[in-house]
Amino acid sequence: MEDNDLTTYLTENPRMIGALFTMLLLLSQAGSAAAGFATTCGGP
Repeated sequence: MEDNDLTTYLTENPRMIGALFTMLLLLSQAGSAAAGFATTCGGP
């Protein structure tokens, strides 16, 4: 997929910009939470 195709798609579907931003935000928060849990979890 070329950059031009993505730009055209997002221009035609502006609601997807918000959806992609929200997914990116949730994934970044989930990664931080998983990393924080891994450092505080004691081993056997």
